[in-house]
Amino acid sequence: MTRSMVLGTLLVVGGLSIGVSAARQGGQTRTVQVEKLQDNLFVLRGGGGSTAVFVTTDGVVVVDTKNPGWGQPILDQIKELSPKPVTLLINTHTHGDHVGGNVEFPANADVVTHANTKANMEKMKIFAENANRGMAKRTFTDRLTIGKGPDQIDLYYFGPGHTNGDAFVVFPALRTMHAGDIFGNKGLPLIDAGNGGSVLHIADTLRKAHAGIKNVETIINGHMATQTTWDDLRMFADLNQDFLTWAQAELKAGKTPEDAAPGWTVPEKYVTAGFSANAPTMFGGLVGRLRRLQEEMGKK
Repeated sequence: MTRSMVLGTLLVVGGLSIGVSAARQGGQTRTVQVEKLQDNLFVLRGGGGSTAVFVTTDGVVVVDTKNPGWGQPILDQIKELSPKPVTLLINTHTHGDHVGGNVEFPANADVVTHANTKANMEKMKIFAENANRGMAKRTFTDRLTIGKGPDQIDLYYFGPGHTNGDAFVVFPALRTMHAGDIFGNKGLPLIDAGNGGSVLHIADTLRKAHAGIKNVETIINGHMATQTTWDDLRMFADLNQDFLTWAQAELKAGKTPEDAAPGWTVPEKYVTAGFSANAPTMFGGLVGRLRRLQEEMGKK
């Protein structure tokens, strides 16, 4: 896919540089919004999940590549941020709005994911149609460190949640982490049962992440226009635990998922802290979450 036009503007808001780049391709304009978090760390929004761009000594690292068709707009924007080549892609999980752009990146770029995410990606049609371009080349199971010093990146896996391969991507020198969609926003996360997501275990996974990762202040979420804090992650784990406790009690009392779902309300302490009272609608919404939990409780 070739670039036919790129337009860019740059604003400074509250000490953060925010850019907007519009790439016109095949008669369609795809707009990438850019937020500068640090001199060498940017967040690109639009077209799917949040994309992190980390400029290292030897090249550019990209975390998540949005929907199909957005790889080239990301690459066009990166050229405005740094002359260095893209050397590494990291995908936080398997969903198309986070890996779809992989196929447009240079074939020689390294691609790293959790082992389960690679297995899930291998089931995706987009990679089969593109001769496996953008497929994971390296995987990890529990933890992997890439680079050192100011360029270091730490990858962590603590268990199933949104999927069975959710990676936490930490930039230690910048005290910043990309959480992907296991902490996509301040609402109950989507649980993708087809890719191993777990209502039963997500709260524990989040608690393990909060306890096991050190010295992080800022979190890039999978789908938010702003960042969250380390304290927000702990409260998010608590929200998921409170939902689990409520849901298990409802199901053990003999209610069906359809009967139980209307009874869930987000406790006021979370609403006051900015967490959403809205329930996700994908993957069956609350009923789908309860069905998934019912399956997991039956297997326990």
